[in-house]
Amino acid sequence: MASMATTLTSAAKPKASLFDTHSSFFGSPVYSQSVLQPMKSCSPRNLSVSASSSSEYNLDAFKFEPIRESIVSREMTRRYMTDMITYADTDVVVVGAGSAGLSCAYELSKNPNVQVAIIEQSVSPGGGAWLGGQLFSAMVVRKPAHLFLDELGVDYDEQDTYVVIKHAALFTSTIMSKLLARPNVKLFNAVAAEDLIVKNGRVGGVVTNWALVSMNHDTQSCMDPNVMEAKVVVSSCGHDGPFGATGVKRLKSIGMIDSVPGMKALDMNTAEDTIVKYTREVVPGMIVTGMEVAEIDGAPRMGPTFGAMMISGQKAAHLALRSLGLPNDLESDSVGNVHPELILAAAESASEIADA
Repeated sequence: MASMATTLTSAAKPKASLFDTHSSFFGSPVYSQSVLQPMKSCSPRNLSVSASSSSEYNLDAFKFEPIRESIVSREMTRRYMTDMITYADTDVVVVGAGSAGLSCAYELSKNPNVQVAIIEQSVSPGGGAWLGGQLFSAMVVRKPAHLFLDELGVDYDEQDTYVVIKHAALFTSTIMSKLLARPNVKLFNAVAAEDLIVKNGRVGGVVTNWALVSMNHDTQSCMDPNVMEAKVVVSSCGHDGPFGATGVKRLKSIGMIDSVPGMKALDMNTAEDTIVKYTREVVPGMIVTGMEVAEIDGAPRMGPTFGAMMISGQKAAHLALRSLGLPNDLESDSVGNVHPELILAAAESASEIADA
């Protein structure tokens, strides 16, 4: 019986800075053009909520500064509408903010010259990564995907061939907090991707609408959508379900791919390797990542392990960078620098990685 002893990896792990340009993908910088600048923020003094005697707060007679209700409305509206204008024509749209989509967007965002829009139909991004299997708390990640957790600074209990995060929400909240703080990323949650933009056989963006509108087209009169053009679309819509695998299903319905056989029964060891291996650009302009890969290829489902979601997302990001003509870790001239322990799962040779 395996030993129950665990090693808590916390103090020994180096913590990645918010704008760290190094990737656990192959352990090399993603870009060299420029360095991200931290956004302006209020001083630590104004953030303090300490109950110590030096606190500026009087909790017995606390009073907020006055504000007009219209100011609150204008601040929200102006900023959101500005984001809609900014990202109406963007570099990469990631559809689906589950663990694969978030990992992809995080990796892409390391290049400050790449604009990344994330579309998520749910109010709460994260997909199924808020919990482990059967609504349990812990998240299991098979090695060597734990290197991505080291990069994020997520603590875990280490076993021989896998690690365990005590609560899946630690991963999801950590990656979101780092990702959304970057100035070249915008999350549009409660927004659905209703369709694709396709021109001359190439996917060129997504058709969007409020998620609640999308769910009520049968109850109201015509409620036309909006659009978001993109050089690359990354579809990470998950496995089949009410909103699942919508990207590849649409490709099939418009004749751009032949079939969507759906995922097979659970085989954890085969599934994770296969999903990373077959993360790819399925049609010009559209990359598929995460569990949606299993749907298009008829691969086994993996169950409650999450490493493949993270690494598949990272691979999708580098495929997108390659499509944009930017530095990436999949080009054949950089494969020789790959760290052996993070060669893509199930890849048999360096050429297979480069040709993925």
